[in-house]
Amino acid sequence: MATEVKRLIRVRTDKGASFKRDGFGKKRQLSDSWRKPRGQHNKQREQKKAKGALPQPGYGSPVAVRGMHPSGFFEALVATIKELEGLDPKTHAVRISATVGDKKRVALQEAALGKGLKVLNARTVKAPAKKAPAKKEAAKTEGSQKKEKKPAASQKKSAAPVKKVAAKEKPAAKTEEKKAPAKKAAAKPKAESAEKPVEKKAPAKKVAAKPKAESAEKPAEKKAPAKKTTKSGVKKNE
Repeated sequence: MATEVKRLIRVRTDKGASFKRDGFGKKRQLSDSWRKPRGQHNKQREQKKAKGALPQPGYGSPVAVRGMHPSGFFEALVATIKELEGLDPKTHAVRISATVGDKKRVALQEAALGKGLKVLNARTVKAPAKKAPAKKEAAKTEGSQKKEKKPAASQKKSAAPVKKVAAKEKPAAKTEEKKAPAKKAAAKPKAESAEKPVEKKAPAKKVAAKPKAESAEKPAEKKAPAKKTTKSGVKKNE
């Protein structure tokens, strides 16, 4: 890139201004895209201080550099290999269209670089891996080996719990030995308590039986004298 072109690009950046519409920061629905102010009392239209600049010819970039990429080349949008014809590598740079797929992009990118053109949006497209089937076979063999090894691991696991069970049985025996005297001691008081109520209830039943027999005899004795006879031999209340 020539020194004069570099200087003009630097001038363009120094003169550049961003023109924004009035009130874009006051309302959320207003974007900062430029709209000419037309209000009668609009401060931006009247060019009041700090209200924003208006587009004027003085802000334009130099004609020689107008529309040029900062890299010093003029852009050319390309979608096919035929569009590369007639482009000068010294003044033009290529930008591949976004609609181009990965397969065509590889061929188009190689053709542009072969002609000496600069690609502004070059990409490194990953080629499909061809060794995938071999990996699958290796994975299958590894899976089969793991399956073969799994029974041995299961046997080890089954043997390990036996040890744990044996270890658990020992403390259980100790606890049974400790609990055995407690059960015997607790059984004795129950036997004694079972015998005592029997002794108390036996005399209670005998005492209760006697009064019932006496009470049954007493009314019989009282009813006999109720029927009295007079001297004349006639019964009363007949």
